[in-house]
Amino acid sequence: MQKKSLELFSLLFLSFLFINCQDQPEKKQENKKEKVSLQMVFKDDFYIGAAVNDGHIDGTDTLGIKLLKEQFNTITPENVMKWMYIHPQRDTFYFDTADKYVALGNDNNMHVVGHALVWHSQLAEWMNQVKDSTEMATILKEHISTIVKQYKGKIDTWDVVNEALNEDGTLRESNFYNVMGDSYLELAFKEAAKADPDAQLVYNDYNLWKPEKRAGVVRLVKKLQESGAKIDGVGMQAHWSLLGPSIEDIENSIIAYSELGVKVMFTELDVTALPNPWDLNGAAVEQSYEQYEGDPTMNPYPNGMPDSVQIKLAERYEDIFKLFLKHKDKISRVTFWGVQDGQSWLNSWPINGRTNHPLLFDRQYLPKKAYQAVIDLKEKN
Repeated sequence: MQKKSLELFSLLFLSFLFINCQDQPEKKQENKKEKVSLQMVFKDDFYIGAAVNDGHIDGTDTLGIKLLKEQFNTITPENVMKWMYIHPQRDTFYFDTADKYVALGNDNNMHVVGHALVWHSQLAEWMNQVKDSTEMATILKEHISTIVKQYKGKIDTWDVVNEALNEDGTLRESNFYNVMGDSYLELAFKEAAKADPDAQLVYNDYNLWKPEKRAGVVRLVKKLQESGAKIDGVGMQAHWSLLGPSIEDIENSIIAYSELGVKVMFTELDVTALPNPWDLNGAAVEQSYEQYEGDPTMNPYPNGMPDSVQIKLAERYEDIFKLFLKHKDKISRVTFWGVQDGQSWLNSWPINGRTNHPLLFDRQYLPKKAYQAVIDLKEKN
């Protein structure tokens, strides 16, 4: 009896091992499916990133950091590297928060973007008082050289100049332009290249799908190239809506910029489903429409978008990413402007107090239909 029992036990044990081994491939498939992420799905195409805020940088937004590490492989700072924060006084640079931002990216093997060295908005007030061209040139050199050298080898890409053009493609009359003319552009790119020759240097702006503004970018890039300045990419801010811009207009710009010999980056992607004032002009932050605050027609989804609108958002993102994949040889980075809906700048712009839903993750840090549409698009191909 003991011998038979032992034989029966051995037979049952071997059967268990066989069945368990047979299950392993299925379990591996399940585990693989669980680990699907944006950065994994698009790893052979382009970087996928998000703009980060103070909660990510100081570690207080633990859910956001977890999502950031799982889904994205490049980051951009929303505010901490803008002039008013990093160079608040003539002889004062404040690097503490920016250092933490860079460490967040470096510690997690991410492609780190510096944003932005030269921008007319969110400028330190003392800089607006500078009216002498020689003095301004000296300050610009010191500003760019000091910051870029601080992060040499740690920041991979710099948005060197941000939003220097009007909608018609002419140069914006910022204080930089009014004092130095267009020479400030060449100075900025050459100084950044001198401070870190290995960093990628980018011109970044909104509404670059528009034909007139597109022509202005082409002129700007060609002039920089003719001057011997290093420019590696054009950053197309992608603050779009369910209705526009058209895929054709976006595609025409991708092709036009690529033909200049530079890479295209989509640097600030979000898609609003909310109505905006009819005279809204691009993504200029100084625009404000206080008269619409509290107007329910301008804030139709305060408790979440209905399923029908979620589907429209998913379809819009699917069309956008189809285009990105079509031109993946020309595109090096796609960065969402925020990690989840609750952190989007569109909740307060251009009408304060609205509830917007423009990203792939909702306020509970959960993926939306739009996220799944983007993931499925690549997994099916």
